[in-house]
Amino acid sequence: MSLRWPLLAISGFAVMISVGCDGTRASQLQKSQSPGSSPAVSVVAVESQKLNTTLSLPAQTSPYEAVAIFPKVTGFIDKISVDRGSHVKSGELILQLSAPELLAQRSQAEANLETAQSHLAAAQAKFLSDKGTYEHLASAAKTPGVVAGNDLLVAEQTTAADRAQVEAAQHNVLAAQDALRSVTQLESYLQIRAPFDGVVTERNLHPGALVGPSSGQSGSLPIVRIEDVGRLRLVVPVPEQYVSGVREGQAVAFTVPAYPGQVFHAPIARISHDIDQNTRTMAVELDVRNTQITPGTFANVQWPVQRGYDTLFVPTSAIATNLQRTFVIRIRDSMAEWVDVKTGANDGGKTEVFGDLKGGDQVVVPASDELAPGTSVVVHAVKNAS
Repeated sequence: MSLRWPLLAISGFAVMISVGCDGTRASQLQKSQSPGSSPAVSVVAVESQKLNTTLSLPAQTSPYEAVAIFPKVTGFIDKISVDRGSHVKSGELILQLSAPELLAQRSQAEANLETAQSHLAAAQAKFLSDKGTYEHLASAAKTPGVVAGNDLLVAEQTTAADRAQVEAAQHNVLAAQDALRSVTQLESYLQIRAPFDGVVTERNLHPGALVGPSSGQSGSLPIVRIEDVGRLRLVVPVPEQYVSGVREGQAVAFTVPAYPGQVFHAPIARISHDIDQNTRTMAVELDVRNTQITPGTFANVQWPVQRGYDTLFVPTSAIATNLQRTFVIRIRDSMAEWVDVKTGANDGGKTEVFGDLKGGDQVVVPASDELAPGTSVVVHAVKNAS
């Protein structure tokens, strides 16, 4: 009994010390987590550099040249020598029409020309005869009293009238020649030839069908459609914010679903220099020398985006968005402030931003609207933006 009391006293003292230490730690933890303490944040520096990256843009191929063949004259299809998939050469006869009424028009035009020519010949003969008579009377009238003055005047007026008749007959001959030439031109339209080298991609009519200009562009189908598939236009609708720096001749890479794993290249050939008001894009065409790609194929273009001047970049995670604004959180004098920004292109894990910022400013990563403006913070770490 004499030893138990000291042991109990020592144990109680140890418990009191332990409780006191635990209370001190709890007090310190509670103080560190108190509402009035400053939160720790990680920041990065805003970078200033020239943009040089690529964007993935959708595009579509189309034939370099394509034409729907409609007839210029009314007639029956007599012969058609091509079908879907046929390869044709420029100037090759692909379609023959027949139009019997054109034969009658040609015969009439030829008869009119012959009539006009005969009238011209008669008028010229009369003119030459009356002109000779007038010249003879004029020569004789030099001797006084040989020729009456009235006879000479009549001969002169007759010659002038004959000259007018000759001129009118000449005009009639020219008009008849033009009419015959017109009919000849119409007859040439009965033969339809390929306007360029290409492939027949569509055929809708067959021999015996009646066709004519009235059945042309009013909505009916063409006789055939020809496309130049050896050369393609790759049309890229470039968003207006990325049109700066586009230059002709620049090579661009693209892929198509039909050839996975293959990367094709083509130069920028044509720039529209006009923004479409509906899509806010500018059409740019690449000139594709095609050996295997089918016209109409969709493509994915790795579009180069470059700027000739420095712009600002921050990590994408440094940009926060809520229902009202897009912003970054800048730390200045250990205080948080929201800076509204507009975003541009992405370059790796960084995003181009435009706003009241400058290179070297410290911004929070990751940004969140939970960190209110005016909050005092402790910079926990500075990360490299790259």
